[in-house]
Amino acid sequence: MQMNTMPAAERTRIGFFGCRNAGKSSLVNAVTDQELSVVSPQRGTTTDPVLKTMELLPLGPVVIIDTPGYDDEGELGSLRVEKTRNILRSTDIAVLVVDSTEGFREADRELLRLFEQKKTPFLVALNKCDLQAFSDRVPENAVPVSAVTGNGVNQLKERIAALLSRPEAEKQLAADLVQAGDCVILVCPIDEAAPKGRLILPQQQVIRDLMEKGALPLVVRETELAQAMDCLRDAPTLVITDSQVFRVVADILSEEVPLTSFSILLARYKGFLQTAVRGVAAIRHLPDGARILMAEGCTHHRQCSDIGTVKIPRGLSRYTGREFDYETCSGMDFPADLSSYDLVIYCGGCMTPEKEVLARMEMASGQKVPFTNYGITLAEISGTLERSLRLFPEIHAMLKGGRT
Repeated sequence: MQMNTMPAAERTRIGFFGCRNAGKSSLVNAVTDQELSVVSPQRGTTTDPVLKTMELLPLGPVVIIDTPGYDDEGELGSLRVEKTRNILRSTDIAVLVVDSTEGFREADRELLRLFEQKKTPFLVALNKCDLQAFSDRVPENAVPVSAVTGNGVNQLKERIAALLSRPEAEKQLAADLVQAGDCVILVCPIDEAAPKGRLILPQQQVIRDLMEKGALPLVVRETELAQAMDCLRDAPTLVITDSQVFRVVADILSEEVPLTSFSILLARYKGFLQTAVRGVAAIRHLPDGARILMAEGCTHHRQCSDIGTVKIPRGLSRYTGREFDYETCSGMDFPADLSSYDLVIYCGGCMTPEKEVLARMEMASGQKVPFTNYGITLAEISGTLERSLRLFPEIHAMLKGGRT
């Protein structure tokens, strides 16, 4: 995928953390060579995380994050510190900015403990080295820098790039399920919440993934699916559908045609498909009045047919014959205490970094609250979940085993 078109959720997120007045914002500006953050001698100038999506050589497509001082004080200060902790959940690489004239403070040491606890790779930037040499023992992963003179900034970027260069197995959304030349039908209803003229992000990503494999994606609405099937000489290798029309699509296709959904593929890609399939089983046992958290990773204007607040609650009532108590959250406002909920139903997660999705999943699992997502919930209540998981034998066997 081209660097300038890569979705923000797929970009490496580099967070700059530290105490107030350590020079985080100045260093962010020096690293990005932009006036990204407001700089002032006054302590606590950065009151909210500042995010910038950009291409940063030699790092490639990234999101740079400037955070409030971790030693902030008072009621507002505590809220800012909590926002910084939330940012750390989705940070791929952390840079701890330490004031060389002050040395390590307790807030710096607490941040180091958090980096290690969350297994976040990190570097220490010893800022203001032009004013005073660092008096404490210099850590191995430290880089002396000066945001004012630019000394050490290039070295810092190279060290960050070295952390990024660790080889990882390339993940694929759908390309590993087909071969070059295979016909794949993508059923894409015109989403009312999507801007005019655009497909939603998971649909775009799957199309690109299949094209890079050399497969033949055929995009249709559910209303034209039967006609498309009639036009094909051979049955498609795979059909991928939007979860909201799962039942309609399943009724059109013969049982022999493999079928899954964008949401299931995305859950597999982000690493929580198994947990989500386990979590959806809780729906069948929820008592009347159970509390369900509908959580979305992005914010959007809710319409009268909104999937999270209208379609899924209505479908759950029909499926279970019971009424539930729903609460919603969106964006970064995901509650730390989930103990009062009986189930968390997360969105597809297309706009949420993988690390953040997994952190939220682990928060729910740690508090013994079942966790699933919109698409798997829709597959369950439409009676198509078992069929949609046949492509993934281990998950399918787990589902069948849990229902026997």
